[in-house]
Amino acid sequence: MKAVVLREFKKPLAVEEVGQPQPGTDEVLIRVEACGVCHSDVHVADGDWAQFAKIVKTPLIPGHEIAGVVVEKGAAVQDLQIGDRVGVPWIHWTCGECEFCREGNENLCRRQKITGVTVDGGYAEFVKAPASHVLTIPDSLSSIQAAPFFCAGVTVYRALKRANILPGQRLAVFGIGGLGHLGVQFGQALGVEVAAIDISEEKLALARSLGASATLNAATTNVIKELRDRGGVHVALVTSAARASYDTAFYGLRPTGTLLVVGLPADPICFPPILMAAGEVRIQASTVGTRQDLREVLVMAAAGKVRCQVAARPLADANEALNQLRRGQVSGRLVLAPT
Repeated sequence: MKAVVLREFKKPLAVEEVGQPQPGTDEVLIRVEACGVCHSDVHVADGDWAQFAKIVKTPLIPGHEIAGVVVEKGAAVQDLQIGDRVGVPWIHWTCGECEFCREGNENLCRRQKITGVTVDGGYAEFVKAPASHVLTIPDSLSSIQAAPFFCAGVTVYRALKRANILPGQRLAVFGIGGLGHLGVQFGQALGVEVAAIDISEEKLALARSLGASATLNAATTNVIKELRDRGGVHVALVTSAARASYDTAFYGLRPTGTLLVVGLPADPICFPPILMAAGEVRIQASTVGTRQDLREVLVMAAAGKVRCQVAARPLADANEALNQLRRGQVSGRLVLAPT
């Protein structure tokens, strides 16, 4: 089969002919129809996050936002049939036995396998996955539309869900890219007032079209003052990887506000403890999501409450897609479509 392969960090990926995976007794073989291109793929390819790089399988087929069709299944698979449309998320497999799995936080399982990181992913014509951890895609969603929800969508949704934001409260979304433009829509669906912050007028126009009540260009506007003049925000969702976004978001919070750490800057973020204490603010991180979170996301997407802006590319364009992410030129989500 044709696949895009990472053989060495910081080097271009190679389009190669490789062996087609063979599913085990509890696995399914999926013909990939779409695989989202995520900023995490850039970090994987570039060998960023030194500790993280140690677990990357090499050679590796990247990609963890996968949508496709089951074409073969193992003898023990009962809940899925040939022809079912399914998706494969970042969390490839979890043990179901550890403390975190038993608490309902399988995204923190210490034994988890990660799609496109510790096992081969979806930058290919076929991928295999445990039947227990793939999810059925609603008929109303195309594979190209559905794929980004298996990482970008569930990541933003879980962060907002755990923040317990209430209808009528104020949300600021920093960075209107693949995650941020979904954050605006999830905020709308939750009934909150959404302010979108970016340095690109094109991305801010997208945010307005998605229902943001305010759009602020951080390059030309005093964002902290604007947010404070509105009373500060109850929740600041930072999807940007720029450290400056975190500095701005922190000072735009109202007392008792929550700063959601989703975007991952290369440098550490730091806030004055005296101000954290004085405002009783919370700094809360979130990582992808569980299968239950993803089921909820797919229900919302199927109902038309959230829709990903997607552009499809052939597998051969994988390197250019990653370069567009590096340059910050993607306002929605790119997907690779092998067929």
